[in-house]
Amino acid sequence: MPYPTYQNLIGGQWLPPAGGKTILNLNPAEHSDVVGAFPSSGAEDVALAVAAAKKAFASWRLVPAPKRAEILLRARNNLVQNKEKYARDMTREMGKVLAETRGDVQEAIDEAFYVAGEGRRLFGVTTPSELPDKFAMSVRMPVGVVGLITPWNFPMAIPSWKLLPALVAGNTCVIKPATDTPLSTYNLVQALVDAGLPPGVVNIVSGGGSTAGAALVEHPDVRAISFTGSSDVGSQVAQRAAATFKQVSLEMGGKNAQIVLDDANLDLALDGALWGAFGTTGQRCTATSRILLQHGIAERFTAQFVARAKKLKIGNGLDESVEVGPQVNAAQIETSQRYVEIAKSEGAELLCGGHALTSGPYANGTFFEPTVFAGVTPQMRLAREEVFGPVVALMEFSTFEEAVSIANSIDYGLSTSLYTRNVNRAFAAMRDLEAGITYINAPTIGAEVHLPFGGVKHTGNGHREGLGALDFFTTWKAVYVDYSDKLQRAQIDNAE
Repeated sequence: MPYPTYQNLIGGQWLPPAGGKTILNLNPAEHSDVVGAFPSSGAEDVALAVAAAKKAFASWRLVPAPKRAEILLRARNNLVQNKEKYARDMTREMGKVLAETRGDVQEAIDEAFYVAGEGRRLFGVTTPSELPDKFAMSVRMPVGVVGLITPWNFPMAIPSWKLLPALVAGNTCVIKPATDTPLSTYNLVQALVDAGLPPGVVNIVSGGGSTAGAALVEHPDVRAISFTGSSDVGSQVAQRAAATFKQVSLEMGGKNAQIVLDDANLDLALDGALWGAFGTTGQRCTATSRILLQHGIAERFTAQFVARAKKLKIGNGLDESVEVGPQVNAAQIETSQRYVEIAKSEGAELLCGGHALTSGPYANGTFFEPTVFAGVTPQMRLAREEVFGPVVALMEFSTFEEAVSIANSIDYGLSTSLYTRNVNRAFAAMRDLEAGITYINAPTIGAEVHLPFGGVKHTGNGHREGLGALDFFTTWKAVYVDYSDKLQRAQIDNAE
């Protein structure tokens, strides 16, 4: 069956990559299903896209912010109308089940609705001047051309977190989607184009991180980079961007802990752990990869959790009855398998799973069993390093304070969760857990677009998606209006 060939979007035109090379986008559940061929772009393509964005910035920054917001509202309507199609496209290219891809598209819909409101709330500050007949204020200004580098696990939601606030603030954008899942970003941008977004305001350059991504980070006319991906790559992005004094927003890895106390609603905690660990096949930066169990409930929780994990239906996400889809590619399968072997070598007990599924209905895809290890200690690599697959570590503790210490003992700090009926423990956890997100009686996954999203330590560099995104995509400008009709020399003339 023939498959479509896609091109880069540069200055409002669809252009082939300068090098003529393409990358096949395969369905990870069925490799014979080719979603399409996408450009394998390089520095020349990035340069064209940045030039187009720079040209468009001259006029886009002058469009009143409420008018920019109206385009986002129209794009939202386009996403609503195409939600099912876009969800199915996403399941084909990324693998996660339809219920989740519908949620991914819905998150972009929600983001557009939320950010459009910000078009009338780009507030500045007025303040009294220390001198007479002088007015002082501050206003938000767009940064300029921004580069956006997005991951494959939320291929429409995360691009929307970056694109939409950047646009409403008056910036122009060059986005490089993940090579595994470019179509969902194309669909999001098409919704914006159909809503009336002017040519060159958003440009798509598809290709690898070491080629297109690196060129975007290093281009001198790109004034800011927003990156979501691994901590190792994020560190490289920050170092390369520093050479041209770019501001950088990094959202990176996680090794998230769900703590279950003896007094918890155990059924609720089990539901949350199962969803947190194996939703998106564990391929979330917020995935529940550590489950910390107080001794009193550990045995009962473990038995029920393993029993339920074994019953999860694995398969093609287009099947509405499937609960766990494939991993996105063979490299992710290799990583999951490697950490299984590491965990066994360090003395952890494999309770279920631990293998790639390669026969029968799984023969042409990249599937891995939901995998649970017990007897994991805080020093083991499985307790400290991100797997990004359906591999979960069960760990036991005695006291609440010990659980918090274990949860905090890693390099990451994205999401945490506590299940308890004790309000005192809940508030202590909110205060003491080192993470950008803390859930009480809910799993570590799931975020709402109007709250800040991001982490601490090796998870991020202080910036946030959601609430806080406009702080990254704007700069503050101080404005003084002196109507005294004489020279006033600030502190010189204001001395005591």
